[in-house]
Amino acid sequence: MENYSVVIIILAVMIGLSAIADKVRLPYPILLISAGIAVGFIPAWPNIELNAEVILLIFLPPLLYDAAFNISFRQFRTNINTISTLAISLVFITATGIAVTAHYLIPGMTWPLSFVLGAILSATDAVAAMSITKGLGLSHKTNTILEGESLVNDASALVAYRFAVAAVTGTAFVFWKATLEFVILMAGGFLVGFFMAKLLGKVLQYVHRNYLVTISFMLLMPFVTYLVAEEMHVSGVIAVVILGLGISRFSRKLLPDGLRQQSKSFWDVIIFLLNGLIFILIGLQFPYVAKSLERDQILLYIGYGFIITIVALVIRVARVFGQRVNLERAFKKGKGRITEHALLDFKNSLIISWSGMRGIVSLAIAIGLPVTLKDGSPFPQRAAIIFISIVVVLFTLIGQGLTLPWLVRKLNTEEKKTV
Repeated sequence: MENYSVVIIILAVMIGLSAIADKVRLPYPILLISAGIAVGFIPAWPNIELNAEVILLIFLPPLLYDAAFNISFRQFRTNINTISTLAISLVFITATGIAVTAHYLIPGMTWPLSFVLGAILSATDAVAAMSITKGLGLSHKTNTILEGESLVNDASALVAYRFAVAAVTGTAFVFWKATLEFVILMAGGFLVGFFMAKLLGKVLQYVHRNYLVTISFMLLMPFVTYLVAEEMHVSGVIAVVILGLGISRFSRKLLPDGLRQQSKSFWDVIIFLLNGLIFILIGLQFPYVAKSLERDQILLYIGYGFIITIVALVIRVARVFGQRVNLERAFKKGKGRITEHALLDFKNSLIISWSGMRGIVSLAIAIGLPVTLKDGSPFPQRAAIIFISIVVVLFTLIGQGLTLPWLVRKLNTEEKKTV
């Protein structure tokens, strides 16, 4: 009964603060995170221990499915080069950069542990960026790149995390085996998602006249697809993304406008509640994890988190602007399928660079760190890694989240002046 009351209170606070955020013109993720931190420090408030697998299962499938369902497939295909660069190569570059920083900065942080921290913080969360920039007039290209990146980079980060944790537990890292497993995970996820999209399409052909049944199937299938893929040891993330892309194209051909509108209204409520809960939970975890550390360590680890945040941001800026240069060179030389529409201008590059916030995936896989090693000994530096991860998530969401709307408005103003 106590847990039930806590959930109701959190939902009520989330809905109320979201309404206030519109009035005060403050991004609601920032307000919700701040409220979560404040509530977490209340002495009588119960500790909420999150299960990483449950968090990923509850939040990830519907959010990924909704993003994939609503993304512009044409824009996605046009910008696939940039999306794949950010979602795959940048993830591994960021993990390496953070690992090097952590190894030389934090006492006792071995190379395997450093790569665990790097993998946790390697993927960005475009859900946060899109929530903050909603209504700011971002171009379709920028939206598509940010959403497309988030649809794929979670899979890359989870693969990097899995191998990093294996290294800590004593499993030898073999590059070709890691590469092969990554390809199998991605390809397997694609096949599962493709099959489940075909299956759902066949089902919807028979039930699409019953609106409630149709919407129920569309709500259930992302969870089923994610579970099936994970049980087959392939990427549940990629499977859900392919499901969303497939059903999006199918629904435009078969489903009537009334059903699609009703489905959209239903999904808007679900996504609103899930997004709000994510930000509240992220805020709540800070006080909870802080209590597990010595008081004299907290400020030190906050400083480590700040430095790592800067390093990750610098790496992202360098990679995005490097991608801009690479696209221009390829376009001029006529290499590949780079069209003029795929090129990045300064404005898009800067917004994409500054939108590299961390979120629910980083939080979930940090909390999901094993408590013990195979020999029963405690997982080394576990509390420190989780705390630093949460600090970096908070720094990116609050710091970049507060400045991103200003940056977008500033760039829009400068663009109007030049025109």
